[in-house]
Amino acid sequence: MAAALPTIRQLTYLITLSETLNFRQASEKLFVTQSTLSAGIKELEITLGATLFERTKRNVRLTEIGSEVLRRAQSILTEVDDLSSFTERLKKPLSGTLKLGVIPTIAPFLLPIVIPTLKANYPALKLYLREDYSLRLLDQLKSGELDFAIIALPYNTEDLITNTLFKDEFWWVAKKGVALAKSKEISIKDVNLNDLLLLEEGHCLRNHAIEACGAQAVNSPNESFAATSLYTLLQMVDNGLGSTLLPEMVLKSGALLGTDLVARPFSHKPPYREIALLRRKTDNRKIDFELLSALIVSEKKRYSSQLGASRSKRAATRR
Repeated sequence: MAAALPTIRQLTYLITLSETLNFRQASEKLFVTQSTLSAGIKELEITLGATLFERTKRNVRLTEIGSEVLRRAQSILTEVDDLSSFTERLKKPLSGTLKLGVIPTIAPFLLPIVIPTLKANYPALKLYLREDYSLRLLDQLKSGELDFAIIALPYNTEDLITNTLFKDEFWWVAKKGVALAKSKEISIKDVNLNDLLLLEEGHCLRNHAIEACGAQAVNSPNESFAATSLYTLLQMVDNGLGSTLLPEMVLKSGALLGTDLVARPFSHKPPYREIALLRRKTDNRKIDFELLSALIVSEKKRYSSQLGASRSKRAATRR
């Protein structure tokens, strides 16, 4: 006779109780009675032959074995969710719910370009967006909270599937009148890290900017001030506190309009970051993944082409 196996219901009980560590709260979230939840957890422990939770009158906490079972249960339910919608997505790609994570230094500059076309071409798609740091997004992607994520490389993506979409070159940005700003192009070796303002720890753009400076990175950038957002960073530079490095994507969005800032490209081998779309290896949305990747690449090229044509037209008008 085959050994009894855990049920989806039991694994769901385990995950929910681990989130609350409170039988009353977990039962309310599950819409079951506390006795039903308790019995389901007990059945799971008997099936597995292990104690998953330590219970006292005041506390409930996972055992060491319970923590490992929880990790595996989360993985199993993620695959079950993927399987349940797999055939439907094959019949109608990019439909239903898609949970997409995007880092803050990409979201406000790329999404307005992509989403209108995505909605027009795939009206049955319900897109949910989450903006967060790369580390958190990848954790949420691995746990199944997100379907895909858009981040900037280089970054340790471990065993995730990665589609590199396009390069995003860095430009040097400073206040008008700064000596280096008088040049049409600059060399990376001319950038003074002691004068360089960056985003606070946690933003991968901070590390990318430091890496872009190559050998100079042995020095420390200006640690006196650190911005929480790109817009705050621009205000700091506009107030004459220093210079910074910004991706071309940010500059093309018109971020410098209304400021006294200028942007200068690098003359030789300009530093860049790579924008990438990621998914889990176990995820079954390969068709959606490839379609979304292609759409992002296409819309980015179209936007850049339109922007270039618009600038050429304005230049011709001024002449």
